[in-house]
Amino acid sequence: MEKNVESDPNPPLASGPEFPPATTPADVKNDVALEKSVVPPPEVKADESKALAVVEKTPDSAAKKTSGGSFERDVALANLEKEKQLSFIRAWEESEKSKVDNKAQKKLSDVCAWENSKKAAVEANLKKIEEELEKKKAEYAEKMKNKVALIHKQAEEKKAMIEARRGEEFLKAEEMAAKFRATGQTPKKVLGCFGG
Repeated sequence: MEKNVESDPNPPLASGPEFPPATTPADVKNDVALEKSVVPPPEVKADESKALAVVEKTPDSAAKKTSGGSFERDVALANLEKEKQLSFIRAWEESEKSKVDNKAQKKLSDVCAWENSKKAAVEANLKKIEEELEKKKAEYAEKMKNKVALIHKQAEEKKAMIEARRGEEFLKAEEMAAKFRATGQTPKKVLGCFGG
């Protein structure tokens, strides 16, 4: 193992990002000079699972092994978190706007339905009143026709009475004239009419 560490301090791993080779305390004591010149001292990792979890979240930050890599990773994570938060806010905003729009559409629909029902009720009432007026108009027209017919009948009766009286008076006048002719007297009424 010592030869692998001395000959190739950072052997490449085929399956993932590059990590410094695992060393034992005996190797560190033997090759102190070599490690100081070639390999930076290994970092003491308190919990390797956290480091692996961070590497899984940001695979492109593991490729960068500079002293600012941790800062860049934190910045990238902060940007991702901010984008995620903004995305959630946009989704919430769209959802709220959609709810408001749907609520307004429902209320507008309700108002239109209310308006249509009220209009239909008023139009039905108007039609009913018009029908009642037409019925009353027809009744009044019938009454007026009956009155006209009654007046005409009364007028015909009066005319008939007048004609009958005229006929009677003609007969009476003829009889009186015949009586005056027979007696040779002069009628007094005629003289009274002329002298009057």
